[in-house]
Amino acid sequence: MSQQDIEDLQSRLAFQEDTLAELNGIVARQDRQLSELTEAFTALVKKLDDMHYERERSGAAPADERPPHY
Repeated sequence: MSQQDIEDLQSRLAFQEDTLAELNGIVARQDRQLSELTEAFTALVKKLDDMHYERERSGAAPADERPPHY
């Protein structure tokens, strides 16, 4: 193997290490975003369930239900 071949391999390795570090950062950021979105979704589902429970408990008619005089 010539000196030029070794330098080319070292250059490729350095590029791959940089790319891997960048991709690792992206995956870590996406993991945090996914966790935050999952928490927000869970909170919204709980809020919707609470609203549904309160509506059923109060006996209130749904907003899209026709009044009895129609």
